[in-house]
Amino acid sequence: MLKLHFAPNSRAGRIVWLLEELGLEYEINKMAFHPKDLKSDAHRDRHPLGRVPVLEDGDLVLWESGAIVEYILERFENGGLKPPVDDSRWPKYQQWFHYCEGMVMPPVNTIVVQTILLPPDRRDETALKQAQKLLTRALAPVDEALAGKEYLIGDFSAADVMLGHACFMSNRVGCVTDEMTNLKGYVERIAARPHFQTAITMQ
Repeated sequence: MLKLHFAPNSRAGRIVWLLEELGLEYEINKMAFHPKDLKSDAHRDRHPLGRVPVLEDGDLVLWESGAIVEYILERFENGGLKPPVDDSRWPKYQQWFHYCEGMVMPPVNTIVVQTILLPPDRRDETALKQAQKLLTRALAPVDEALAGKEYLIGDFSAADVMLGHACFMSNRVGCVTDEMTNLKGYVERIAARPHFQTAITMQ
């Protein structure tokens, strides 16, 4: 059985969501989002930097949420939740799948560090404002792309698992503006999915 090493309010939520959407059986090792768990010797044996998610499948130990999503789709679903390469939607699927970590999550990470992880006396207001501005700017093309669509490529796909989760978190930190009506609706649809709710309740 698959085993997922998980901490709340992290990218590991994407993997729980995907596993639930696909109806796969899995086991959870839930850890605190704290160095005592993540930087423990036991977890560093799984991930050299002490990060999550980490997926175990037998003797295989795999990290990086995007890589884990791709592995699960190919290993267990024969490419399900993504279009085939010869499908006209495949290039945009690839674009939005990778846009998540390339453009959206870096400023989200900075915002979380500057508002939650660092003690108040070490926070940098300038870095926070820059990250908030960058994130709102990075979300604008997503809002435009969602015009007339329920999900990023039309039908729900693993690109939504990646970028939809990031958009949900972006909305939580206040960077989805009221003018981004397409994106606001998208976040609401993501949040209403029962399997997403299961993942979020673990946070």
